[in-house]
Amino acid sequence: MTKYIFVTGGVVSGIGKGITTASLGRLLINRGFNVMVTKIDPYLNSDAGTMNPFQHGEVFVTRDGAETDLDLGNYERFLGIDLSRDSNFTTGSVYSEVFSKERRGEYLGQTIQLIPHITDEIKERIYQIGRDSGADIVITEIGGTIGDFETPPFVEAIRQMAVEVGRENTLFMHVSLIYASPGGENKSKPTQHSIRKLQELGIQPDLLICRTSQPMDEGISKKISLLCGIGEEYIVEGRDTDLVEEIPLNFEHQGMAHLVVKRLGLEDRPPTTSVWADMVHKLKNPKSQARIAIVGKYVKGSDTYLSVKEAVKHGGIANESVAEIRWIDSETLIGEEDLEEQFEGIDGVLVPGGFGVRGIEGMIVAIRYARENRIPFLGLCLGMQCMVIEFARHAVGLKNANSSEFDEQTRYPVIDLMPDQRNLSDLGGTMRLGLYPCVLKEDTKSGTAYQQPIILERHRHRYEFNNRFRDQLESEGLCLSGLSPDESLVEIAEVLDHPWMVGSQFHPEFQSKPLSPHPLFRDFIEAALHYQQERKTLGSIAP
Repeated sequence: MTKYIFVTGGVVSGIGKGITTASLGRLLINRGFNVMVTKIDPYLNSDAGTMNPFQHGEVFVTRDGAETDLDLGNYERFLGIDLSRDSNFTTGSVYSEVFSKERRGEYLGQTIQLIPHITDEIKERIYQIGRDSGADIVITEIGGTIGDFETPPFVEAIRQMAVEVGRENTLFMHVSLIYASPGGENKSKPTQHSIRKLQELGIQPDLLICRTSQPMDEGISKKISLLCGIGEEYIVEGRDTDLVEEIPLNFEHQGMAHLVVKRLGLEDRPPTTSVWADMVHKLKNPKSQARIAIVGKYVKGSDTYLSVKEAVKHGGIANESVAEIRWIDSETLIGEEDLEEQFEGIDGVLVPGGFGVRGIEGMIVAIRYARENRIPFLGLCLGMQCMVIEFARHAVGLKNANSSEFDEQTRYPVIDLMPDQRNLSDLGGTMRLGLYPCVLKEDTKSGTAYQQPIILERHRHRYEFNNRFRDQLESEGLCLSGLSPDESLVEIAEVLDHPWMVGSQFHPEFQSKPLSPHPLFRDFIEAALHYQQERKTLGSIAP
């Protein structure tokens, strides 16, 4: 029988449920178990697709084109698996499905109620994941915080599941805060209240992860155990760390996975952690450092470019290097004359994705600086489009070339709306989304990186390279190194007269993982390190 683990959070939002869920999944996979994960988001949006990234972080796109919560990216990176749209659902999608069933008459005239109809829909989605994946263990993270208005239906659903499949086949894990007072004393009262609230909803946690900024003393664990009814051995310290990849190893050291398999009655297999531990060792002991400038419009939010940040880190791992990121708000570059100060010491420039005209001219300024100064450059989606715009303006001489997204009246719309995106009334879920094939040209930077003729990458965009300008831009030195199989869409562009300048219409960051860094990020960091070494060599022989 499939075992079910449910992860809840208490006291504050952003407590780290996603990383905790991903870390536990990693430990169970290290023991040879087939693990599947899902994230429930209590908000009323149908999905994350139309949400402001400043509010909820990046939108992570799955292989099958679902626009999901960023925690699915954490799951994929840590577990090394690809997830689908079934691994993320919201209050909005649950209610929408129940309403649709009622309109179709599937409830045979029943009065539709929170219990059982909403809770049954929630349970069925979790059960379906277990059936479809054949997983030994399904881990479900409940978004939000216990005590929020939105969470009770989901908590009630998982309470019912524990009754239906048997308490021996379920484990409730709660992640909560241990507050450090100004005097440095650990305070457990917030966690006590959080667990009491959970108990009021009918759930007794089996395993408690205590998020703390400092070591927990033995007295705290004893107090929580006594007052909250949790065995002291099932209280695990989740201390803050600068390196999230180290968290699974910290949990393994404390015996978390052993406690979980013991509680679920599973075989306590010996773990294989060497590959993950070797990766963490490379992160902690780099042989070099590359300084990467990420020039974007959402740099004020730490999670808005989460997958990009992680993929840059993975590129460093592949080169036994650490990638130090300098965040640059593209709006600050508009009209900026002293760019050398902004990009001082930078080994590579990256422009990520986004929507809308705000900050675009600043991105183009940064791209021109990288091209003219031969600094390695990687453009992702919008970043690739801005690279094409910059090349058209300053290398080809198409004055004021632009994207029709930013200027509908531009004389040279080198980036234009895709034909199937015209006249759409709904914004959510209507872009070019998910996995699409791309055919690579040999003897290009992209072909060298991938070492295969056809690749599959994830997309999220409405605008594309305008084919009217292909011949003109190619004749001036822009290489279209990746095309759709029917050659109708440009997927990758490169500047030939440049050491390493590549832009992809797709989002390679979504498929990068710490144990398998993405080829484009790997080669981008390699180029940045080479550029750094060239500067050092020139500096050493300069008069």
